[in-house]
Amino acid sequence: MDDLEVQEGVVIPGWELYFTASRSGGPGGQHANKTSSRVTLHWAIASTTALTEVQRARVMRKLAGRIDDDGVLQISAEDDRSQHRNKALALERLAALVRQALVVPKHRRPTRPTKGSVRRRLDAKKAQGEKKANRSWRPEGG
Repeated sequence: MDDLEVQEGVVIPGWELYFTASRSGGPGGQHANKTSSRVTLHWAIASTTALTEVQRARVMRKLAGRIDDDGVLQISAEDDRSQHRNKALALERLAALVRQALVVPKHRRPTRPTKGSVRRRLDAKKAQGEKKANRSWRPEGG
């Protein structure tokens, strides 16, 4: 099998990926009942050579809900009647998932609200409170 290029510098070797096929669920009549068109792609992230230690840790953390106890990520595709096209779909999904998991979030620099925005917020709160206070009925001359 060919290697899967996820992004520049990250290529998953083809020998690390393996597929299993099973019968697809749902309607489809005789064709669906006798063909194994659902494809499940397996990739052992825990022992991959495609990622650095830092990248592996990031991917394991971000995709933790999709990885089993053995460190294997499984992706299923059953969108198409063709097993071949479902394999291609599973590969695309894997590349997209890993690409998304490898994104390093920007470091957030804490900021403070401006004096003007604080003043506007407090003025709005005061106006809202006065509006509600004016709704109550007070007897005259009380």
